[in-house]
Amino acid sequence: MVFGKASHLPVELEHKAFMALQMLNLNYDSATNKRMLELNIMDEFRLNDYESVDLYKERAKKIHDVTIKPRRFHEGHLVLLYNSRLKVFPGKLKSRWWGLFVVHKVYHYGAVDIRDPKSNDVWKVNGQRLKVYLGGDLLKEQREAVALQDSQV
Repeated sequence: MVFGKASHLPVELEHKAFMALQMLNLNYDSATNKRMLELNIMDEFRLNDYESVDLYKERAKKIHDVTIKPRRFHEGHLVLLYNSRLKVFPGKLKSRWWGLFVVHKVYHYGAVDIRDPKSNDVWKVNGQRLKVYLGGDLLKEQREAVALQDSQV
C-alpha cells in the first residue's frame, strides 16, 4: 500500500492455516467463511488506500499548479532559454539560462518558436523554459559596439 503495489497474501500463510484447521478438526466451512470475510475487509482497506492516494495526488497537483506563473510572450521579445543539460556538468557559478533569443512565433498552447539572431536558426520550445530578458536591448548594444569598432578602423 505504501509503494503503490498490490498487496498479496503469501501462499504459505494460507497453507499453514489450512493445515492447522485439519489438525484441530475444526469446522472447515465456518473457518473458510471467516477467512473470506477477513480477505474482503483487507481488500476494502486496500481500495480505500488507493482512493486516498488518488485524492492526495489531486490535491498536491492543484497546489503545484497554483504556483506556476503563466508566461506570456509576444513576437520580438528577447528571451533566455533554461539549459537543463547543465545539470549533467554542474558549475556552481554558471548561469542555467542560456543565450539570447528572439521570439519568432507564439502558439496558443504554450509552445514558442525562438530564433537565434546570430545564425537565424528557429527552434520550437516549451514556453515554461523561457524567461524574458530584462537587461536592455542587447542586440542594439552589440550593433552599436560593432559600428563603433568599424568607425575607429
